[in-house]
Amino acid sequence: MDFQTVAAIIFLVVLTIFVFMKRKNLDTKQIIPNFLYFSMYKTKMGINLMDSAAKRFRRFVRYLGYFGIAVGFLGMIFIGYSLIQNIFVLFTKPEAAPGVGLVLPIKAKGIFYVPFCYWIISIFVIAIVHEFAHGLIARANNLKVKSSGFAFVGTGFRLTGLIIILFSIYFKLKHNKLFDFHTANFLNFSSPDNWLVVGLLLVLISYVKNLSKLSHIPIIPAAFVEPDEKGLRKRPHKEQLSVFAAGPLANILTAFLFLIILYFVMAPVVNAVIEYNGVKFSDYAKGNITYPAEKAGIKIGEIIKEIDNKPTPNLENMTIILKSKKPGEIVTIKTDKSAYEIKLEKNPENESAAFIGISQPEQSTTIKGNIKKSFGEFLPNALVWIYGMVFFIYVLNFGIGLFNLVPIGPLDGGRMLQLVLHKFLGEEKGNKTWYYIGVFFLVIIFINIVFGFIKV
Repeated sequence: MDFQTVAAIIFLVVLTIFVFMKRKNLDTKQIIPNFLYFSMYKTKMGINLMDSAAKRFRRFVRYLGYFGIAVGFLGMIFIGYSLIQNIFVLFTKPEAAPGVGLVLPIKAKGIFYVPFCYWIISIFVIAIVHEFAHGLIARANNLKVKSSGFAFVGTGFRLTGLIIILFSIYFKLKHNKLFDFHTANFLNFSSPDNWLVVGLLLVLISYVKNLSKLSHIPIIPAAFVEPDEKGLRKRPHKEQLSVFAAGPLANILTAFLFLIILYFVMAPVVNAVIEYNGVKFSDYAKGNITYPAEKAGIKIGEIIKEIDNKPTPNLENMTIILKSKKPGEIVTIKTDKSAYEIKLEKNPENESAAFIGISQPEQSTTIKGNIKKSFGEFLPNALVWIYGMVFFIYVLNFGIGLFNLVPIGPLDGGRMLQLVLHKFLGEEKGNKTWYYIGVFFLVIIFINIVFGFIKV
């Protein structure tokens, strides 16, 4: 088990213990009965800071809120147009990537993978920035904030376990390996054997007497700020819109801040410290056939150095070389361990393109010799790790900030659109129009996610 997996397990265990200990103080709602839960642990954390900042910079904060309204509606138009355009592209271009996908610390089909440590830090930054901004704008408009605190999206033990078991059996049947078990696979996060064991454990836990009091296991942490909703509805539309737009605005501004840090501070330093030394082979591509890399015996973890005597120091070089090849050609691949002759297959996303059979290749780097000699390995590696963290905080803040502006029910964009429709169409007609718009975009997002699992 690698460090990321160990960290994820420790975090989930600690979070589960916390939820179990505080279960009487949690406000828990079932989103999908017995499957998906949302729990809130209410506190007064951060409210004094919101009050202090709002009082000291009231005029600036209120104008920032009004600016957020403009950014919010522009963002809503942009994300709405992008989603609609992407649906058209998905059905007309087989090689197109989905516009929306799940962002999780899991390497799997249809998921945008983020290493666990980066993922959990980014989630905390996103949630804190987003919710603090809502509270700050609310206080600047003299609107009461009732509570703040932690929230958790969780999943039910029994039903989730049964679903995981059924999917594991399905994938094992698909590959004719229902009764083929390997102990090593139990530590492989992407293995059906591993998930079969996880599913069985979840079902067994649901029958343990003391643990049955814990209805669900927390998966994704979040934060929340609870303004006085009744008071908010009585405020002028401009103030309400500024409160709704505050969260996405804060995430987008945070993204730009980290982008500046990334490119103008971190990148020059990191480029002076590291050098690219190849493309790391992270996993075999999954499909109905065995792809060339697996056939040739290239081991997971090997670093591809050359293709037909042409160096592949980075992903871009390897992509350019492969674009010049055609399916059926025989190429020689040199790695840091050995050399392999392989016959290229058709790319499942584009049959005219050549395919080695690598899933989610990773850039391999090494610390420059003179840097290692002067500073050792720990400090340069820590710098590279921080660079990666800053990158993911930027990407996820921007992506999730924009996604929050999709005009769907509980999202900030949905609440903004509903308020505008009430103003121009009246409450009854506005709600009806808002409902149909929300369903339309919900279907688009669902199709994108499904295409991700089918096509990626």
